[in-house]
Amino acid sequence: MDEQLKLIGERLSGLRDVLDIKPEEMAALCGISVSQYEKMERGEAELSVANLQKIAKEYGISLDVLMFGEEPKMSTYFLTRKGQGKRVERRSAYLYESLASGFRGRKADPFIVTVEPKPDDTPREKNSHSGQEFNMVIEGEMEITIGSKVLRLGEGDSLYFDATQPHGMRALNNQRVRFLAIIF
Repeated sequence: MDEQLKLIGERLSGLRDVLDIKPEEMAALCGISVSQYEKMERGEAELSVANLQKIAKEYGISLDVLMFGEEPKMSTYFLTRKGQGKRVERRSAYLYESLASGFRGRKADPFIVTVEPKPDDTPREKNSHSGQEFNMVIEGEMEITIGSKVLRLGEGDSLYFDATQPHGMRALNNQRVRFLAIIF
């Protein structure tokens, strides 16, 4: 994970250099402190896919460029075989597997997300981003908080919501949860 975070941080730094963007502007866009943003660039802080998506949209680049360092090339279709999606571990308990990383100009970002369990007293991080999100549990159970509403989802359950609302999830029953997340 540390190497992936450092590579993403280098791409963020490179983007800022090329477009002559100050760290303060990037931090404001992400809604975080300048010191937290600078830690992201150094690969010392966990990354939010929501923040990477905000940066990608604001500066007109593909989310894949920030996450994987590659520009999507396909425009007719892109096939992802089971377990073969590009992966990024954005923090120690979250693994994202992109299901459409090679499709250029896509309107949504589908991921298989794996969340490892954490102790119940671990503070829940919430984030928000533009657009909407769809989650469907494939394996396990999760608790998702949207604003102040707490929902419990089991295998086969799905949820569509306004992603501008602060939201966060956690695995339940001391078992990992895997779910399909589509960010629109």
